[in-house]
Amino acid sequence: MPEFLLGPIRITTHGGADDLLSAGLGLAGLAGAPTAFADPAHPTPAELRRRAIQTSWKGIADLGPLGGYGRVYGHVPAVAGREFSAFARLPGARAPHRVLLQAPDAFDRKARCLVVAASSGSRGIYGAIALAGAWGLPRGCAVAYTDKGAGSGYFDTADGSGVALDGTRAQAGTAPLEFEPAQAPRDAGIAIKHLHSQDNPEADWGRHVLQAAQFGLAMLDRAYPDQAPFTAGNTRIIATGLSNGGGAVLQAAGLDESHLLAGVVASEPNVHVAGHGRALFDYASEAALYLPCALADKRFDATPLARVAGALPPAFAARCAGLREAGSLDGDDFAAQAHDALQRLHAGGWTDAVIATAASTTVFDLWRAVAAGYASAYLRKPVGEMPCGYAYRQVDALGKPSGDAAVRAAWWADAAGIPPGNGVGLIGSIEAGADPALASLRCLRGLWEGDSPDARALHASVASLAARLPRADLPLWVVHGADDGLVPTMFTSEPYVEWLRASGRTPRYWKVAHAQHFESFLALPGFGDAHVPLLPFAYRALDRMWEHVIDGKPLADPPVPQTRPRGSAALDASMLGLTN
Repeated sequence: MPEFLLGPIRITTHGGADDLLSAGLGLAGLAGAPTAFADPAHPTPAELRRRAIQTSWKGIADLGPLGGYGRVYGHVPAVAGREFSAFARLPGARAPHRVLLQAPDAFDRKARCLVVAASSGSRGIYGAIALAGAWGLPRGCAVAYTDKGAGSGYFDTADGSGVALDGTRAQAGTAPLEFEPAQAPRDAGIAIKHLHSQDNPEADWGRHVLQAAQFGLAMLDRAYPDQAPFTAGNTRIIATGLSNGGGAVLQAAGLDESHLLAGVVASEPNVHVAGHGRALFDYASEAALYLPCALADKRFDATPLARVAGALPPAFAARCAGLREAGSLDGDDFAAQAHDALQRLHAGGWTDAVIATAASTTVFDLWRAVAAGYASAYLRKPVGEMPCGYAYRQVDALGKPSGDAAVRAAWWADAAGIPPGNGVGLIGSIEAGADPALASLRCLRGLWEGDSPDARALHASVASLAARLPRADLPLWVVHGADDGLVPTMFTSEPYVEWLRASGRTPRYWKVAHAQHFESFLALPGFGDAHVPLLPFAYRALDRMWEHVIDGKPLADPPVPQTRPRGSAALDASMLGLTN
């Protein structure tokens, strides 16, 4: 029993109609309607696991008929094996992180490969399965996951319930919970581990990854005792992740003093380098404030999702007017205000191509969700004390208060880890007027641009996120979409790679043309036409890393694949520009 584990290790066996990779759904089932619960208010652990895996796949991969998954790239074979899951805690942390090892029956005992992955975004424990599981399990690697102190184990202060190790809801005090806030008032709303643990978990994402690797090695001893012991000396560990998960494995690369990791592949990483690029909260709070107005500029008239039936969304015009009234924009008419908002973004490093892709993030209100949630995490605020008047409440489809037990029971399987969504609303107490979100967003932006005690505390937390320099002999590959509208390359990957090279490191870097952040958005009409998926390039980078760390081949430095947009037809291999 590793000393950092809390409580028991849960071991389950999976095969046939309940395998490791797709919970028995196969590719068609993963792409289909959400799996059903026999009793919606009381789903079983097996039902929750199946739907959590399906949700994680659909949130990361484009499984639609035009996307090409399973036909042009990727596959979802049935992989039998066991899962070992537990709660783990870093020294000094208030809240645990969830760890999981998937040990396939067909483990490659010659290669002895362990893939360690951190969930994307704020997703739950299966949040990297479409990347790490889909690549590693079919080739006989075991896969260790961490939710990196985030996840969907929401705690409802109204009834004192959270999420137990098996995914079911339980009352505080009756079982170890994924997250249980200390002394939460009953009217504080919904508590989210990433945002309300008071740990600022993002600063420790690298340590979460390394601890998951240690957990994976310990569980391999249990899974294959005739092959024990498993150590970093006799087992090759490849770390991988995308988005926040990509940032987590790059953090781990800089902390790996024990040489646990043999190679790292990071896809579209949210990575911060001190003195280089821009931090997520900086550009997210700026985008939340200015992008709706900037997208009203005429150059974005043909941009997918930037117009509704050819017309400008009313919220865009309201934002321009509100910013002008607040003195945050120049321009005496609407067109001039939109142009000024765009110029302010250009001055911050935004390009038109990235702004166009970010129309999706803007329309879906993701910038506000990120800025509000991360402000709470960085300021280490408990539930009920979020900055700028925000709170999370259970709501119905109309945004009205709700206590639906069935919705609450499904949170662990359905939620992406950061509301709003899945019956949890982001409620702003200072929201009013024609642009109700504006006052709260200006408050959030003030936390970055101001000099209040909270602003100074937030800057200190952001400084603690900075990646450290990895050791010189650690192979590292970064893959990022050139059109990423959520984690733009010019603020993240490019400064990181340039810093590595200036420090004598030799990372591989693919900046993939026509690729963006959200594979699941590629199924949207008009949006997928202009893009290609990024997962094929992450898989290919993992292939080359495998050949290097397992087979001993030199790590190639191939040119960036030349892609072309998918268009309105189905994806074909020629669009990816990948060669053998």
